[in-house]
Amino acid sequence: MLVYFTASIAGKKKFLPFYTKIIEYLKARHHEVISDHIIESSEQALQDEERNERLKFHEKLEHWINTCDFVIAEASYPSISVGYEISLALHRGKPLLLLYAGDQPPTLLAHHKNENLVCEHYTPETLPQIIDEFIHYVEGAEDTRFTFFITTAIAAYLEDVSRKEKTPKSVYLRKLIEADMRRKIS
Repeated sequence: MLVYFTASIAGKKKFLPFYTKIIEYLKARHHEVISDHIIESSEQALQDEERNERLKFHEKLEHWINTCDFVIAEASYPSISVGYEISLALHRGKPLLLLYAGDQPPTLLAHHKNENLVCEHYTPETLPQIIDEFIHYVEGAEDTRFTFFITTAIAAYLEDVSRKEKTPKSVYLRKLIEADMRRKIS
């Protein structure tokens, strides 16, 4: 799968080892990762760019987001640019894994209600499992879409569970069904 990775360039001073671990893990799982614009860039290089260079880069960025299968954003360090890319990806309907290593999730996005957004706290030890579960979710999203009506009480319950577990409602329901299927097979 094609993965668009984004993170704060200014945050590289503190979080580069985390960025690298995410990218290397994805590549080890045979995913193509678009990440050079983060890893190879510097704050000074961005400041030195001419306006037309920034516009050309923005066109590339939109192309990368439009063509990727999903986005991973490491958001431990605040960045307006990363927020813009997250917003653009969600607007395009891309599944997005929002990762943060600090104590608090990104304020504006952690409680954003969008089934394509999964916000997860991670450590270097938990990162592989979180990424694997998200990819499983993305692969499942390519399966058949099923829509049905539910009562307001069920909707409120799902909303509460989704918020508490920081997982999309569809993922919660899928896990319940998969657990029931495993019990019936056993």
